[in-house]
Amino acid sequence: MTALRMPHPLRDHPEAARTVRDAFWVLALGFIAAYAFFVALGAFSPGDVLGLSIAAAILVGLWLLRAWSQAHHHDHHRDPRLAHARERRGF
Repeated sequence: MTALRMPHPLRDHPEAARTVRDAFWVLALGFIAAYAFFVALGAFSPGDVLGLSIAAAILVGLWLLRAWSQAHHHDHHRDPRLAHARERRGF
């Protein structure tokens, strides 16, 4: 009896996975910005909407973790020719 082989959704479609991941971060940034805007505007107090405040804090933490991770692991994907050209110019 043969097994049914289904394509792996992330491994076989890396562009779709990257698009979904990027869309999540854009929406998260939009939520964080809207939350900060309305708090700064005085529309509501962070204590009044505790659930939204916790969600915003979690998203900010995840955003910072992502930024830190990309800053530390992005060196592997840089083009060595660009680094050489920058060093040659003295930057």
